[in-house]
Amino acid sequence: MRSFLLEVSLILFFLLKTTNGDVLFSSLPRSLFVVASLVEGRVLKAGEDDISVTFGSNQTVTNQADESYKKVKVKLCYAPVSQIDRKWRKTNDNLKKDKTCQFTIYDKPYERIVEEFKWKIEKDIPTATYFVRSYVYNDANEEIAYGQTTNNKKSDNLFKIQGISGRHMSMDIASVCFSAFALLSLVGFFVIEKRQAKVKG
Repeated sequence: MRSFLLEVSLILFFLLKTTNGDVLFSSLPRSLFVVASLVEGRVLKAGEDDISVTFGSNQTVTNQADESYKKVKVKLCYAPVSQIDRKWRKTNDNLKKDKTCQFTIYDKPYERIVEEFKWKIEKDIPTATYFVRSYVYNDANEEIAYGQTTNNKKSDNLFKIQGISGRHMSMDIASVCFSAFALLSLVGFFVIEKRQAKVKG
């Protein structure tokens, strides 16, 4: 009896969580198409290169009217290979806890037309392998549909971005010069000390 009550409590807790504003990715229809124009095999550079994205409703998948579609966001998302041993990028079916797509690159009211935009890769985007995903939101700002450039396993149509390391040639040269100056100063100080000791002796 006690185990039965425990099971019922767990089921009620799960239902409460899923109906209390939490949206599960697995519950969303893939009713958008998303295409990113990229050169295969080319590594994109943060702060320099652009990504062209085209998206819209996938009429072959959805039969529903899109009156509930109010806003669309397009996001840059980590591919599985760049999530390994990185809990801060971990995928979670609960979208409030999901950390796959951390960079919003487009955020506007939904239009019933195919849209295209160009996004310049921002300088703070880290080095990783990515894909592009779009979400549609309703009036309550909840995700109700999605689309992405890759397959369900997130294994194809991926691309790499090389982030800015923060190290520059001028800084490296300055560092070497400073180290050399410090070493020469130390040697000079040692020589002067030795000469003064001889004079006193």
